[in-house]
Amino acid sequence: MTATTTAPLAADSAPALRRPPARLRAWATRAPLLPALVFMIVVTQLPFVATLVISFFDWNALYPKARRFTWFDNYQQVLTDADLRHSVWVTVLLTASVVVASLVLGLALALLLDRKFKGRGVVRTLLIAPFLVVPVAAALLWKHVLYNPEYGLLNGLLHYVGGPQPDWVSNTPLLAVEASLVWQWTPFMMLILLAGLQSRDQQQIEAARVDGASDWQIFRHLTLPHLRRYLELGALLGSIYIVQNFDAVFTLTSGGLGTANLPYTVYQSFYQAHENGLASAAGVLVVIGSIVIATFALRVVSSLFREEVSR
Repeated sequence: MTATTTAPLAADSAPALRRPPARLRAWATRAPLLPALVFMIVVTQLPFVATLVISFFDWNALYPKARRFTWFDNYQQVLTDADLRHSVWVTVLLTASVVVASLVLGLALALLLDRKFKGRGVVRTLLIAPFLVVPVAAALLWKHVLYNPEYGLLNGLLHYVGGPQPDWVSNTPLLAVEASLVWQWTPFMMLILLAGLQSRDQQQIEAARVDGASDWQIFRHLTLPHLRRYLELGALLGSIYIVQNFDAVFTLTSGGLGTANLPYTVYQSFYQAHENGLASAAGVLVVIGSIVIATFALRVVSSLFREEVSR
């Protein structure tokens, strides 16, 4: 009796003895990701930690021996200095206006491309093109091809109809920056919203049409509620980029005429005033703002994935 019962137990325990421990299997699974993790820490986290440490010092690069630890004085100066507070306001205004305008235009273009018509693929490719242009090249394009008061396209059209010849960048500097960013980010919003439109329940829309609902009623009561998550995602992702935008401000206005946003102010403090501590404090605030927005963006993306899986 004893022999018959111990033999199966020995046979069952042999594979368990040969099987590696669960912790070892887990590390073997994660091992290929370790080089990427180490690279990410070295490239992103260590510089941020160094920036965070420098932000607590009164440190001018021209006088390195005079640096001293000042706790939160740099952050207080960023939040109380008139020029820095103005750059924060410009950043908020620039982000809000560009995101709202690009969302509205992107929604209009997405509704257009959601319809079937001849040459839709070509039109879609052309509309996506501005988002594929390098940001500096896009800003140069607007500055010299469109805004130039002597040979720019806008003034050329106005001259053709007998209109004025304004200097767009000098007269409306912030609007000039906003227009170039809206042109570049509208295709991105259009792609997100077009994906949302094509994920609608077509049977529900057809049922609403059978019941006599108009196009406006379908858009208001079915399409717009369905696109809420996609609108939130586009707004959050666009905000992350616009908050950190430097190329358009630097290329079009060089931060002059009241268009200096917070990233450009960081550039001025670091490369022109050589105030390493003050520039680091402003940079940390930009990173914190971006992290807050990114956290909401990740939540929206997660909710979208959950909705798609539950269907």
